[in-house]
Amino acid sequence: MIALTFPERGRAEIVDATVPICGPSQILTQALYTGITNGTERNQLLGGNYNPGHWPVTYIGYQHVGRVIEVGERVEGFAVGDVVYSDTPHKEINAAEVGPEANTILMPAGVEPREGALFGVASVAKHAVARADLLPEQKCLVVGAGLIGLLTAQLAAAECSEVWIADLDQARLELAAELGVKPIRVTPEAESWEAVRAEGPFDVVFEASGAPVLDEIVGRGWPGETYPEGPAKPGVTHQSRELDPSRRSKPVPRVVMVAGRDRVSYDFNAGQVHELSILHVSHFDFIDLAEVAELVAAGSLPLGKLIKEEIPIAEAPATYLRLGQEPGSMLGTVFVWNGS
Repeated sequence: MIALTFPERGRAEIVDATVPICGPSQILTQALYTGITNGTERNQLLGGNYNPGHWPVTYIGYQHVGRVIEVGERVEGFAVGDVVYSDTPHKEINAAEVGPEANTILMPAGVEPREGALFGVASVAKHAVARADLLPEQKCLVVGAGLIGLLTAQLAAAECSEVWIADLDQARLELAAELGVKPIRVTPEAESWEAVRAEGPFDVVFEASGAPVLDEIVGRGWPGETYPEGPAKPGVTHQSRELDPSRRSKPVPRVVMVAGRDRVSYDFNAGQVHELSILHVSHFDFIDLAEVAELVAAGSLPLGKLIKEEIPIAEAPATYLRLGQEPGSMLGTVFVWNGS
């Protein structure tokens, strides 16, 4: 069988690999479609916080849609021929764990298998929204209109009153508008964030870009004061709660950190005056995955609209070269395997 690896920084290759043995609590699946995780895989490809300079990388990706070819002796609910999603890597054949602790699920009836190749990023977004504990009256901002940002915005819109999304890329913002999310375009110039602040303040900000934007989100310094680097800068979360007599009964403003990065730096004074909470999110669990599968099956989360490229697996090395050099050119990229 074949598999994808990163043998060195910036390069992917297709290699021969050993077919795994099916354990008693596992199933073997033969790949039909696998989805690229633009953030995580680019991070590993180029040596970010998920791979601080260690190559080769042999466990790439976590979005695998395959057909079951073998079932372990203790497995129930799966049969040879079933189409399943598992959070296993870009390999022709994977051994996937099953059960309540494993992210393996039967593809719902009526859902195209290729859509399952984005179940992983959708589940990450679902996990982030659940972590935020949104309320119906709250107003949210998502920073970054990549796959996870677009999915986070759609899922947040089902739970709070108003959702905006900010990005540099006009085409991605146009897609966000088609999906029912209010877009705001920003540019690398700091003053462009005035358009974001004009729509705020926001109760919850999801940071899904990985860019150095916390000074814009949190702000800088105590309001009204001047610092060596200039006057205080307002953030986009709620301003000081000190004069609000009902502040003790209201949720504090929150920044939910979704995208991976090496370090996080923000202005403590600005965060303190907001009484800001900064939350981390990680991967996802079976509950997130099962809820995503239900939403897609019901037509409430149109993953097919986010698939922009279906690429034969033989072209994977060139695709990763593009991911490393031109990440903005890729959105919703799915590999099509030989058994599809």
